[in-house]
Amino acid sequence: MDTKLNIFRPSATTESAAQSTVTAKSSASDWGLLLIRLTFGLLMAGHGAQKLFGIFGGKGLTETGKGFAALGFHPGKLFALICGLSEFLGGLGLALGLLTPLAAAAIIGVMINAMATVTGAHGLWETDGGVEYNVCIAMVALAVAAIGPGRLAVDRFFRWGTGGWPEAAFALGLGGIAAAIALSI
Repeated sequence: MDTKLNIFRPSATTESAAQSTVTAKSSASDWGLLLIRLTFGLLMAGHGAQKLFGIFGGKGLTETGKGFAALGFHPGKLFALICGLSEFLGGLGLALGLLTPLAAAAIIGVMINAMATVTGAHGLWETDGGVEYNVCIAMVALAVAAIGPGRLAVDRFFRWGTGGWPEAAFALGLGGIAAAIALSI
């Protein structure tokens, strides 16, 4: 196998050795993951802050709660709080690379709910009000859980900091379970 194909994802042995060396140089992929995590995570945190605090042009918790109640979530304000906190804390977690699988699960769960209650009936494309945007958000969160947050993350010091199938399965499974519970209440 040509080693040039593996330049972006070192073997598990190489990765473990690199993580144990605090002075190891970061790679372009680590900086790329940081850029994705910061942009995506901070925008998701801002989206949650709109719901929670009414900043960045958001309506705040009371008005958002009325919207959730109109969608059939009762009590609406409680579900708005859960959604806002999931987006806010999940976004901050992804931005920092802190508890990455859990942060990804929070984002995935919210997006599953959005698809099931708002966008799913409108097909695929966002121009028709469809799920396109929600799918993209969920897949970025899932991909970060699978790839791992990179060396420029708080999680680099923890077992789950390298990402992998178990971390991706955890994020998708927990996000799906949380969404199913919210949808069934």
